[in-house]
Amino acid sequence: MNSPVETRSGFVCFVGRPNAGKSTLVNAIIGRKIVITSDRPQTTRRTVRGILTRDDGQLVIVDTPGLHKPRTLLGERLNDLVRSTWSEVDAIGLCIPATEKTGPGDKLLASEIAELRRRPVFVILTKTDAVAPEVVATRLQEVAAMTESVGLTVTEFVPVSAKNGDNVEVLSDLLMQAMPTGPALYPVTAVTDTPEETLIAELIREAALAGAREELPHSIAVTVDELITREPDESAPGKPPIVDVHATIHVERESQKPIVIGKGGSGLKRIGSTCRPAIEELLGSKVFLSLHVRVAKEWQRDPKQLRRLGF
Repeated sequence: MNSPVETRSGFVCFVGRPNAGKSTLVNAIIGRKIVITSDRPQTTRRTVRGILTRDDGQLVIVDTPGLHKPRTLLGERLNDLVRSTWSEVDAIGLCIPATEKTGPGDKLLASEIAELRRRPVFVILTKTDAVAPEVVATRLQEVAAMTESVGLTVTEFVPVSAKNGDNVEVLSDLLMQAMPTGPALYPVTAVTDTPEETLIAELIREAALAGAREELPHSIAVTVDELITREPDESAPGKPPIVDVHATIHVERESQKPIVIGKGGSGLKRIGSTCRPAIEELLGSKVFLSLHVRVAKEWQRDPKQLRRLGF
């Protein structure tokens, strides 16, 4: 009689400076988009859990906001969120982009992680597709020297390209092996435990960021006000349902409102046409998307407004 296969399950969080490629890597490992991405720093504002289920276990990857020097109350809360997350997981993936030399921010982050002790730490060199192989080798040497200088014990250094898929499966294997033995923590069909409303709000924000002017990205927040599934049309049996999505894009100043709306509503139309296909794929339904813009004055610095916006 064959003995049952020992499975593993646990949590690993990806941490790093803003724009280190954490979210893109999470999506690559999970095999579908569950986290929004942008070349704008500090795109990620929430912890999002991606769930990878395989025959040998279940790996839950927690994507975190980029750790940075905060200038607002929101920034302070995001940093607190990162630190509370890495204190609760089974392993840590420190993401450092191959496209940049290691700097003081990386060193500070590595020194904080070094103080945690007793959990595996993987240093993940991201964006390797964007530089030559000899640059990757140099960056690995720099990172190894930096982690040694702060007393951080590294389980493995892994260069990856989420864009090309290079070493993504290798990284998944290494992370799974570092998890404790145990049964699956989520249903085997789950890829994330993030509520639909939050995922929709993030997809809208991603579309808004894509065309935003330089001064806008940090000022934009999105809330989903209503999700309404229309009653099926009895005259058209088998026709997929339509979901009405009513959402609000929040900005900090009155002068930012017309920038988002655009001339003749062109900005909102672009945002809607950009994110609607992804929302329809998420919901498995046709979507009618209604977007509105309102001013939440200096919301990044206002505790009441932050709570109202879910931070």
